[in-house]
Amino acid sequence: MKINFKKTYKFAIKSALYISLFSTVFVLMLMSLFYKNQLKHQVAFGIIFIIVIYIFSFLVLQYRVERFIYRRVKKIYDEVSLLESTTLINQPINTDMETLSREVKKFATDKKLEIEMLEIREQYRREFLGNVSHELKTPLFTVQGYVSTLLDGAMDDKNIRKKYLKRAEKGVERLIYIVEDLDMITKLESGDLDLNMTDFDVVELIQNVFELLEMKADKKKIKLAFESKNVQSVIIRGDQDRIQQVLENLIVNSIKYGKEGGLTEVGVVNLTKKKVLIRISDNGEGVEKQNIPRLFERFYRVDKSGTRSEGGSGLGLAIVKHIIEAHKEKVYVESEFGIGSEFSFTLEKANKITKTDVKKS
Repeated sequence: MKINFKKTYKFAIKSALYISLFSTVFVLMLMSLFYKNQLKHQVAFGIIFIIVIYIFSFLVLQYRVERFIYRRVKKIYDEVSLLESTTLINQPINTDMETLSREVKKFATDKKLEIEMLEIREQYRREFLGNVSHELKTPLFTVQGYVSTLLDGAMDDKNIRKKYLKRAEKGVERLIYIVEDLDMITKLESGDLDLNMTDFDVVELIQNVFELLEMKADKKKIKLAFESKNVQSVIIRGDQDRIQQVLENLIVNSIKYGKEGGLTEVGVVNLTKKKVLIRISDNGEGVEKQNIPRLFERFYRVDKSGTRSEGGSGLGLAIVKHIIEAHKEKVYVESEFGIGSEFSFTLEKANKITKTDVKKS
């Protein structure tokens, strides 16, 4: 490491001044005792003495500072450089103790924050790997179980063979679903997934999603509806397929965790001339407050029992977040345990005149 030496003269200047004043006063006192009648000589001697002793003291003290304190300070910088601190390595060595103390304190604070962030990331990594293992393990073991049973002799029975192969196929489909969702998130995070930006009617798109998920909602007798009976069409700018995926994920989520005979409502709110807010609310089980900040993490489960009562890849909300952020918009969540949840996100309106036709729920 190349280190420049930044000299400081404050210590030597003050110390030399103190030494010079003390020495001069002391010598003048001695001279006044032994040479009482030679005032002019005393003054001249005092001036010469204070100049000489000041210069001498300054040189000696500065040399000592550079020689000894510098070595000790340099050792501190050398030890710090082992930690690859860009804040200290590229700076000149400073022998001013106050400045040095401030720099080292700042360095220690930065390192503490860095270590805390690394610990948080490490914890997230462990949880993520555990969740990935759990999500992949379930369908893999399912497929393995059915295949092993068939190989052990069940293949001879035509009915069992067909039934087990269909179940194994479902397990493979879930594996493919998880891998495809992970691949999509990776592309969204890296910016490799291009968005096909077009203008479309978001109200019409919501209605299409309702029709697509109608049978799934009917199984739990959940009603899908708009918040308002009369909803004006709104033309927005975005990737229609990705926004449909967002709507499907959020509405499917509300169905999964909604109560039997419940209600899922979708609202379309004009925030400004350029922005619209889409919100999906339900009266389901809701989410406890401490779990809300982590809902959009990949594979994060509110239920820590290790089992899922509902299917899915566990990536739905993570995909929602990344798609909305890819549109440079925001996604929000509000939930009260035992009462219900509301997910909402913003979208940009298209630079077109909105339609006047009315869509009913």
